[in-house]
Amino acid sequence: MDTGLFIIAAIAVTFAGISKGGFGSGAAFASSTILALVIPPTQALGIMLPLLMLMDVANLKPYWKKWAWPESKVLILGGIPGVALGAALFTVANDDLLRFLIGVVAIGFVVWHRWPGRKGPVKPLPESAGFVAGLVAGFTSFISHAGGPPAAVYLLSRDIGKTPYQASTVLIFWVINIAKFVPYAFLGVFTVQTFTMDLYLAPFALIGAWIGVKAHHMVSEKAFFALTYVLLLITGGKLIFDALT
Repeated sequence: MDTGLFIIAAIAVTFAGISKGGFGSGAAFASSTILALVIPPTQALGIMLPLLMLMDVANLKPYWKKWAWPESKVLILGGIPGVALGAALFTVANDDLLRFLIGVVAIGFVVWHRWPGRKGPVKPLPESAGFVAGLVAGFTSFISHAGGPPAAVYLLSRDIGKTPYQASTVLIFWVINIAKFVPYAFLGVFTVQTFTMDLYLAPFALIGAWIGVKAHHMVSEKAFFALTYVLLLITGGKLIFDALT
């Protein structure tokens, strides 16, 4: 295995583990983007999915039943058909257009939610919007592991606490990632090479998840949501940048 590739992959996977373990999964998709700079994008997706699933399992115990079930349920109900849609359109989906639109929505939401001088609380998005957010999250998660921002937009609007927010993302993407596995296999995304890489990178996935859980409990609720908004801005900007370049 190329040493440079392994170092880049280890850093990307550790970052994804920290994001998924402590800060709402929103920035975890960047790991696939980083890997796609040095290997084919489909191979990057194939490497990351088993590792993301490993992180999901590692995170379930510390966040078990701490999720906001009504919000999680509606996102999952939208996410499953979103995965099916992603599988159907995997080879023809315009990745750049999707990245651009999701990035605009993510940044627009943060600007709307945190605009200086805005009076009154943000009105919670209805369940119908949550289903649409879940649909988009499932679809974009399938084609690029970028389901975090759409889910974050809905969860942030519902004004739940930091741990229910984090636990909800763990539950939602645990289900969505399981749903993605079989279609990925049928589409030939997994290979002997991707699974071999996963064996080498699994410790970094677990270390990242452990750091993320510890960091989650060390950060105040105010700081957590401030960081969440920053990550949403960064991921939204990165999606737009990727789409335009």
